[in-house]
Amino acid sequence: MSRPVMIVTGGSRGIGAEIARLAGRRGYDVAVNFSASRARAEEVAESIRAEGGRAAAIGADVSRPEDIESLFEETDRLLGAPAVLVNNAGISVETPVADHEIDTVRRIIDTNLLGPALTSRQAIRRMSTKRGGSGGVIVNVSSISGVYGGLPGDVVYAATKGGLDSFTLGLAKEVAGEGIRVCCVRPGLIKTEIWDDGMGQDEVTELGKRAVPIGRIGEVGDISTAVL
Repeated sequence: MSRPVMIVTGGSRGIGAEIARLAGRRGYDVAVNFSASRARAEEVAESIRAEGGRAAAIGADVSRPEDIESLFEETDRLLGAPAVLVNNAGISVETPVADHEIDTVRRIIDTNLLGPALTSRQAIRRMSTKRGGSGGVIVNVSSISGVYGGLPGDVVYAATKGGLDSFTLGLAKEVAGEGIRVCCVRPGLIKTEIWDDGMGQDEVTELGKRAVPIGRIGEVGDISTAVL
């Protein structure tokens, strides 16, 4: 039997890479999307192929509509129509609101909110039973910051994740009758490279000990298992 196809945006590192690898082990063929790190995306794809699955590293900037179209067309061509879309790609630029450059704000919004809206648009066109598809699942990787507003300096990022939560709830109702489930995973403090350019790994690890009920920062495997 053929394996279902999953697209993971931002799949070259961190949470996305672990989702892609686990998906391969769980029986999916995976489109590993990247925007800049081709070599790392190829490493993730090769690890899936080494365990018997099919995988393709596909470059696309999810803030660009034309790139999203290309991502889905390449996935169709190389692997087949997606059964699952994981909207994981996201960026954060830690800056106080008063000091943000307009172009930076737009880039955060376009990547974290416009991107999932446009990738979902393409996925629904392929998955919807009303459009000839076989159904499917869309998983949005949000953030707990969407609920409490984020840490100081990360307010714009938090706002986009709050918007993604609302988008998830609304879209779930809109396409439920078309064989598509839409759901969301909200990571908290997770040990990834996203902290390298901001708070720093040591400080966020210490924060996890104080702020997280189980007394530690989360690991990427905590999120990948939830997504799968």
